[in-house]
Order: sequence, then structure tokens, then C-alpha cells
Amino acid sequence: MGTTVLIVDDSKLARIVLSKAVAALQPEWHRIEASNAEEALAKVASEAVDVAILDFNMPGRDGLSLAEELRERFPEMPIAVATANVQDEIIARARAANASFVPKPVTEDGLRGFVSGAALRLRSPRA
Repeated sequence: MGTTVLIVDDSKLARIVLSKAVAALQPEWHRIEASNAEEALAKVASEAVDVAILDFNMPGRDGLSLAEELRERFPEMPIAVATANVQDEIIARARAANASFVPKPVTEDGLRGFVSGAALRLRSPRA
């Protein structure tokens, strides 16, 4: 089984943009989508997810609280929080959850560092 990336954003257009950027960078990765935190948690409960890219501003639970929960359950999973909300507090919370910060609007270039790092982490042997 290949690498599965979960893309979580309440905007369908944003999910399409993220999915296209991931596909351009890692065409062999399987992409699944969720429109909110609860749907995302249902996805990770029903199938193996290797990487997560989360929107910060979503109705209900925000992407940082989702990142914190995913980090507790999957300590090694590469996680990125994507947002146009570039406040120091948001960046600090993302770092505290050991999640990468990706500014919106997301571009292929903006996502490249996170996706490359995630691919390397997934290939390296686990200690």
C-alpha cells in the first residue's frame, strides 16, 4: 500500500487546490478528503493515513485542535496546518503540536518543503 494523505478543509475549492499541489509533488500518493475535523477523525479511524494537511479555520473544531488530537494518536505522522491566519500565536500552537505551518493561498512551491520532508520521514526507518 502506498502513502495516503488526508486533506481537510471546509472549502471544496481549497481541497481541490491542495489535492492538485500534492499530486504535482507526489503523484503516487493516494489523496483522501474531509470537510471538517469530525469527518477527518472518521477517516483516520477507518483507513490508514500517513500524512495530514489541515485547514485552520473550519466550523466546529479548528485545524489546530485536530492537529493536537492527531499528534497524540499518531506521534510520527507528518502534519501541516494551512491557513491565511499568520499570527504568531497560531504558528506557535502549530509548532507546539509538532505540525508544519503552510501559508494560504497554498501553492505547489509553498507546499514543497512540507511534502518533501514528509516523504523523507516516511521513507526513513523508524527508531
